[in-house]
Amino acid sequence: MVKICCIGGGYVGGPTMAVIAYKCPSVVVTVVDISVQRITAWNSDKLPIYEPGLDDVVKQCRGKNLFFSTEVEKHVAEADIVFVSVNTPTKTQGLGAGKAADLTYWESSARMIADVSKSSKIVVEKSTVPVKTAEAIEKILTHNSKGIDFQILSNPEFLAEGTAINDLFMPDRVLIGGRETPGGQRAIKVLKDIYAQWVPEERIICTNLWSAELSKLAANAFLAQRISSINAMSALCEATGADVSQVSHAIGKDSRIGAKFLNASVGFGGSCFQKDILNLVYICECNGLSEVANYWKQIIEVNDYQKRRFVNRIVSSMFNTISGKRIAILGFSFKKDTGDTRETPAIDVCRGLLGDQAQLNIYDPQVPEQQIHKDLSMPKYNWNYPVHSVSMCPDDLKQVRVVSSAYEATKDAHGICILTEWDEFKSLNFQKIYDNMQKPAYVFDGRNVVDVEKLRRIGFVVYSIGKPLDPWLKDMPAVM
Repeated sequence: MVKICCIGGGYVGGPTMAVIAYKCPSVVVTVVDISVQRITAWNSDKLPIYEPGLDDVVKQCRGKNLFFSTEVEKHVAEADIVFVSVNTPTKTQGLGAGKAADLTYWESSARMIADVSKSSKIVVEKSTVPVKTAEAIEKILTHNSKGIDFQILSNPEFLAEGTAINDLFMPDRVLIGGRETPGGQRAIKVLKDIYAQWVPEERIICTNLWSAELSKLAANAFLAQRISSINAMSALCEATGADVSQVSHAIGKDSRIGAKFLNASVGFGGSCFQKDILNLVYICECNGLSEVANYWKQIIEVNDYQKRRFVNRIVSSMFNTISGKRIAILGFSFKKDTGDTRETPAIDVCRGLLGDQAQLNIYDPQVPEQQIHKDLSMPKYNWNYPVHSVSMCPDDLKQVRVVSSAYEATKDAHGICILTEWDEFKSLNFQKIYDNMQKPAYVFDGRNVVDVEKLRRIGFVVYSIGKPLDPWLKDMPAVM
């Protein structure tokens, strides 16, 4: 019986291991984490992360062939395959600060694996890591192996939060990279055989280690590039009177381009896109490829520009001042169907509004108040570090109220900002909301989820990204 241990019970490790256990009943899977709180949650009825479908998968396997434990060393020592799914945040200081990945947690995991292992193991990179990380981990394990054979594989994840379980059940591809040696090829086959229990063989791609590592960074960079490209077009649409949805539809019909990731918005977020592009920029710079680095860096700069542009549009539309005005923030997670707030555009938008002395009422159906306050107080690039290891900004959050419904958030507000495309925001009673707001009442739709013409008929002044401007807004100075 194959035993798998996964170090790290976060957004990648937890769902991935749950699905492996579900699809491979003969495999024993244990997820380990040093966080007692997180493991306690995995063993409870209230899982530590929100992901549609995850509850059912966990409940069917937990206690049978899926286990969650804080006994990290014990389960690593007993495992045949060790997945490492720990955080690789962007460095906040030292060489490569602001771009390079911090591999502190990865290195400590590798040293622990070497220390406690008494039998040969396959060690699988599941975290997003820089190219050549496997080589560094291999050196640590080899120099501390005590004669034990370790084979390193790269098995990057390609999950989208909100659809992770479906992505795991029916993946576009599973990528496994390993050494081109007899031992490396045997290790690839072991992992391939596990995935092959439910994934068609033609969708399992086997490469060398470096190709697998770089493919993950490249995939996220290409996806983020599409978002920034359409967001750059959204600014031009507003300036010319074009409609970004119509433009997206037209170019998406080109089979060479396709329609996915062409939805204009206030900006992209999440745990991967920005971090991976910055990592790619750093790798390019280290290899003397400054022009290539600058090309990828522009994707981040357009994303930051889009968020600033959104804030500036709000301020300029409301007579160039929002001081003391109440703004309802609908949605704080970086996308719908997840409670994840890492790099969510809402953080920068809220900080921009707070900097202009606005009063914020924030509502998100899955993000707790404590998380919102932490995100608005935490310095940039620190979101993936444990709270106790980072200092919090002294920003005064007395201007922030976290409320329990969209209707409570919008009561007596001057304006509404929609920052996450939660389905419930599409079916709100906007007449009721309008009646309870200050006038003129504004809607700033950062996700293009509302029926613009319907809201204008009610009486709202509506700004929707990349759409023809409301006549009211055309007369307002565009502070950019």
